[in-house]
Amino acid sequence: MDTSGKEKEAIQLMADADKKVKSTGSFLGGMFGGWHAASAFCKAARLHMQLQNKHDSAVSFIDAGNAYKKSDPNEAIKCLNAAIDIYTDMGRFTIAAKHHISIAEIYESELVDMEKAIAHYEQAADYYKGEESNSSANKCLLKVGAYCAQLEQYQKSIEIYEQVGANVMDNPLLKYSAKEYFFKASLCHFIVDELNAKIAIEKYEEMFPAFSDSRECKLLKKLLEAHEEQNIEAFTEAVKEFDSISRLDQWHTTLLLRIKKTIQGEEGDLK
Repeated sequence: MDTSGKEKEAIQLMADADKKVKSTGSFLGGMFGGWHAASAFCKAARLHMQLQNKHDSAVSFIDAGNAYKKSDPNEAIKCLNAAIDIYTDMGRFTIAAKHHISIAEIYESELVDMEKAIAHYEQAADYYKGEESNSSANKCLLKVGAYCAQLEQYQKSIEIYEQVGANVMDNPLLKYSAKEYFFKASLCHFIVDELNAKIAIEKYEEMFPAFSDSRECKLLKKLLEAHEEQNIEAFTEAVKEFDSISRLDQWHTTLLLRIKKTIQGEEGDLK
């Protein structure tokens, strides 16, 4: 087949795939129609590669990945990775980063593999940093920090929260969030070692004086005191008091329970 024939075939495949995507109404129809559409997009992507149409090939791989998401998450990831390879080869790292996030989200919600989600968020963050998109890089790093803490990789989590906290504390628009990142780093320190947490909190107060007056810092100091005294009631009461004004999410609750379990005779509840 000559070059123009292949180009026409690729265009026709993409048109057919678009029709399949738009015509899938029911759930099962969506799965099977999506699979057929994805297959057509993949074929179009390969034809575009043969024709050296890198951009069109990458777009077709993205379309294939999106179509595969419902029916076959692993195939979706393969297609998105193929697109990423093309974009990085073209030096388009911001777009590559965006699709690393898409893969991370598939690992989060569809395949529930947090280690792989972390790897793709980290890669996205690296690409964003290289392009000086620091805000986007920070968003990815915060995802990594949260998952590392859940997986008990506390040192890595601490490093990320400290890094992002230091990045934002001098920014007039973002500095308010610094106290939250130092709070999260402190909780990770607390699980590892009480003395580490004390030293870290003092360091964060010195780095960012506004942290001293925050409710988060005051809570940490109450928790340290309760922990030193092995006083479960005081620990629980401090958490309840904070939660009544600033609702603690699942992440914070999980870490606080882990800290509470290091107090002798605890019963495993924050209430």
